[in-house]
Amino acid sequence: MLVLAACVIAVLSPLLAGRWPAGLLLRRWRWAWLIWASLVLQIVIIDVHLPGALSEVLHVGTYVAAFAFLWLNREVRGTLVVAAGAISNGVTIALNGGVLPASAAATAAAGIDPDHAFANTAVIEDPVLPWLGDVFAWPDPLPLSNTFSVGDVLIVVGVAIVAWSSSRPLRSAGDARAGDDAPVARAEG
Repeated sequence: MLVLAACVIAVLSPLLAGRWPAGLLLRRWRWAWLIWASLVLQIVIIDVHLPGALSEVLHVGTYVAAFAFLWLNREVRGTLVVAAGAISNGVTIALNGGVLPASAAATAAAGIDPDHAFANTAVIEDPVLPWLGDVFAWPDPLPLSNTFSVGDVLIVVGVAIVAWSSSRPLRSAGDARAGDDAPVARAEG
């Protein structure tokens, strides 16, 4: 939830500078259902105990679907940064049996119980590419305490780039009136 919350803040951040992220929200995204399906599946695999290795397979599948969405929309500034983060996480997850490896120190700092059921991240023995795992912590007792990775940082930065590059200045009421009442110049010739 930490990365999702950070992405929401990134989407809304242009409002602080008097800019409206309507371009992001109103864009006609190709195959948008892929990203929504990925997010829903991420929540399901974390919150519902699924049988066997189904959680791990679905977890890797969410990254494949997210990457497909990002590739289809790669012309949007910032999506390739999000894709780099998704690839970093997805490859690391695939190489570690469907789980993003976490450092024991980051997990402890975030107050995460290492012995709970399937999680999208876990402390594992001899991880592959451990530096791309959840090596950072948003510590407990802060709200949404959790671990996060370099890939997560890239995802949030990419979302911010998409939001800012798609934002437009908010027009004040005075600007709107001046625009409506302004005389129209005619070319004389």
